[in-house]
Amino acid sequence: MIHVALPLLIAGAMPFFLTAIAKSRGFSRKENHETRAWQATLTGWQQRAHWAHQNSFEAFPLFAAAALTAHVAHPDSALLPILAWTFIAARVAYAACYLADLAELRSIVWFVGVGCCAGMFLSAL
Repeated sequence: MIHVALPLLIAGAMPFFLTAIAKSRGFSRKENHETRAWQATLTGWQQRAHWAHQNSFEAFPLFAAAALTAHVAHPDSALLPILAWTFIAARVAYAACYLADLAELRSIVWFVGVGCCAGMFLSAL
């Protein structure tokens, strides 16, 4: 399990890291009372960081299910950690592309991450 535990932790923490980026400028105790209203006013890189935050929450369940399914099916798989770490690299690249407004590249690395999840499910067969 150790070979999937750290990627699972990183993938689970990514939304919180990205929301910290979105809130790094202009977020105060006042905005904390109406966080969603404040988030709706974001523009530029802060808005993109918020969107990446949301997408990270969306991507995590598929990754977690794929990684755990593959681990249960084949706990000694050499392929699983490669796919799990490639997923993490793709998600970091995805967030960087979102922040830099590189939409086409962001889509490509999104597909890489989904492909890693598909590979983990297929490796469980």
